[in-house]
Amino acid sequence: MPGDDSSTSVGLLLAAGAGTRMGRPKALVVDERGPWLTRAVTTLLDGGCGSVVVVLGAGATEARALLAADPRLLTVETPVPGGATDAPHADPRLPPVDGRARVAVVVADDWADGLATSLRVGLETLAALDPEEARLALITLVDYPGLPPSAVARLLSSPAADVPLGPAALRQSVFHGRPGHPVVVGRSHWSALAASLTGDRGAGPYLRAHAAEPVDCSDLWDGADVDAPA
Repeated sequence: MPGDDSSTSVGLLLAAGAGTRMGRPKALVVDERGPWLTRAVTTLLDGGCGSVVVVLGAGATEARALLAADPRLLTVETPVPGGATDAPHADPRLPPVDGRARVAVVVADDWADGLATSLRVGLETLAALDPEEARLALITLVDYPGLPPSAVARLLSSPAADVPLGPAALRQSVFHGRPGHPVVVGRSHWSALAASLTGDRGAGPYLRAHAAEPVDCSDLWDGADVDAPA
């Protein structure tokens, strides 16, 4: 059976944008299946992530309320790296409490500067965790409401039997040859990736430059993001 590294993987959910084309922050979208935000968090957990860090921005107060209202989740605040040190620090990898999964929330104050800002804040937050307990980041965005846990599990599964993914891992979902999300970025890449980020671009250029391993997920879902109301 392929090895996996879910015990040392942390889901990084980017949900900070204003959602201009959507008409509201995508972190606040609720459809017939419930809030996109809580669905994304539980998908990451169900797919094998040991914990989840959520980066909020626009609509952060309302988004926190959505997370807090989900009986499956226990949300805890964590300070922005480099910010005030008197904020309570929350390690998302602490055990569940009363059966609820712990989810760390961090707010990117400069979220309006673009995707690069929220991804950088997320990576810096992960870098503050114990290296022995947080070796892989599985990164996705809140506007992929169709993401199934099976796709998360596939990204976290190593092609080598009994050899889990390590901190040098770099993997990207592909759909009929088209790159998409989620992506896996090992800890040894976090600093360099964060330093490379600019504007409204995410990890794509870094993944291409470093020949990320493609992981075909075409049989699991269509990989489509949702930018505008149906």
